[in-house]
Amino acid sequence: MATSAVSRVRSARHVRRQLPTSPWLFAAPGLLITGAFILYPFVSTLVNAFTDRRTLIPGRFVGLANFRELLHDDMFWIGLRNSTLYVLGVVPALVILPLLLALLVQKNIPGITFFRSAFYTPVVASIVVVGLIWVWLLDERGLVNSLLESIGVGRVGFLSDQWLLLLSAMAVTVWKGLGYYMIIYLAALANVPRELHEAAAVDGAGAVRRFLSVTVPAVRSTMVLVGALSSVAAFKVFSEVYLMAGPSGGPAGEDTTLVMLVQRTGTGLTGRVGYASAISVVVFVVTVVLMLLVLRADRRDEA
Repeated sequence: MATSAVSRVRSARHVRRQLPTSPWLFAAPGLLITGAFILYPFVSTLVNAFTDRRTLIPGRFVGLANFRELLHDDMFWIGLRNSTLYVLGVVPALVILPLLLALLVQKNIPGITFFRSAFYTPVVASIVVVGLIWVWLLDERGLVNSLLESIGVGRVGFLSDQWLLLLSAMAVTVWKGLGYYMIIYLAALANVPRELHEAAAVDGAGAVRRFLSVTVPAVRSTMVLVGALSSVAAFKVFSEVYLMAGPSGGPAGEDTTLVMLVQRTGTGLTGRVGYASAISVVVFVVTVVLMLLVLRADRRDEA
């Protein structure tokens, strides 16, 4: 008995000696990945933004010269305009439409699983494949223009007109994101008490009234989350516009977004890494401001 008690005491001391280091051993892989692929690139970008570094040439410190140059760069203002318009066009649709879609597929009726899977399919599809499919559909000789011509409307320059191209890219972003945010809303709707809808129905409230008075307040925090996520993603849009407008950013580069400008400026053998880093810093600051504005609006509503 004494021997077993001594063994237990020694085991307990051994465990206590191991506890301080054990959590760090478990967290080490995640910390290494985060440091290598998130923290180091972020710090490197922040440092390069104040240098004139190029792809093959180490940079020297130039202070705020890159940011001053941004103020006089027409392409920067075009990119900022397009990225802002993208947020204004995409975010309201991605906040409202997935909620309505979630309400449609919420009920457990025969065959509803098929429709849920169908609505979610664009989410798991590659953005490159999705972009190419929509380019083929909206091309001058694509299916959509062929149908429009067959009914006498004539061909529409979805990919050659500056504004139509931007709207087409927005439509692709909304179409691809509907299923993702629908799943988020489905999880939120599952937590809404059914008694609230029943009480509202007893009081004579119709479907629209129950939606505005019961559903929307119950999922308001989820709507804020969707608004924050979609606004950041929309401001940093790249793939949809790049695939539909091409590397040049559409006619005369008028559809270039800020992230496209970063890619165009900072890549290649003569890429201006320092200047592209300055644009990246601006993108980061704007996305943080967007999230803070959304959170502040949410807190103001709660107050």
